[in-house]
Amino acid sequence: MTPELLASLTVSLPPGRMITSDEGDGDVQPLWLSDSPASVELWTCLLAEHSASGLWPLLLDADEPGHDAFRPWASGELFPERMSSPSAHDPSDLLARWWGEYTRTDEDDDLLAQGDRLAVTAPFGQTWPSSVLSHEPVRGADEMAAEYARVFTEQHSQARLGLIAAACGADSLTTAGWDGPANYDNDTAKFSAVVRAWERRFGARVVAVGFSTLHLSVAAPPMSTEDALLVAAEHFAFCPDNIWQGSRPYTLVGYAERIVGMNSWDFWWD
Repeated sequence: MTPELLASLTVSLPPGRMITSDEGDGDVQPLWLSDSPASVELWTCLLAEHSASGLWPLLLDADEPGHDAFRPWASGELFPERMSSPSAHDPSDLLARWWGEYTRTDEDDDLLAQGDRLAVTAPFGQTWPSSVLSHEPVRGADEMAAEYARVFTEQHSQARLGLIAAACGADSLTTAGWDGPANYDNDTAKFSAVVRAWERRFGARVVAVGFSTLHLSVAAPPMSTEDALLVAAEHFAFCPDNIWQGSRPYTLVGYAERIVGMNSWDFWWD
């Protein structure tokens, strides 16, 4: 991320600063962050300009939004040098491997008794569903992202604007060095690889990111319970806490029913 990229923008930015990563010698600045809450109108303009600027806009939330540190963004708790490349990972292989890890019944579980774990992921149990939904090229993804950005800013009034030099929203997570899912895997590039696939298949867009949360708009969500169940399996593999610690019922089927036709997907890692 360089000041020259910022200078190339055709829109005026509010007061802000480059953020230096905590790691290394202080010469890695993966992120520009606004000093005050973001305007959704500006965010939308920056999204439209991304193809020319190469800067992906994010609405950034924090663990304590009112705190001066605004962690992890203003505090520089970002670790881009630890990450691999999203291109180095196959999303299907990642999801299948994660599914296998999270459906194991030979380990102690502080959230669920072993006898209950397979019921959570019924009807698949420990078997990864190999049939993956695929969509034709999705239209209106950026327009849906702008709609969701407005909803998000209404609900998170302290969210700030971030800019990251990245080819797409999925890659911005890795380029920024965000490590929200670190309790499960500390290489964010793996999660970016999966989100890349969702961008292509469902018209997903990375709109907002928090300390350990991720918020996507979705232009082409599953429209039937059958399709939503396959997507729910991907979500469980990607972020098991969505189901293990989500709203009742704590089952894949219950989660699938909630995401039918939903134009936003939210993830939280404990």
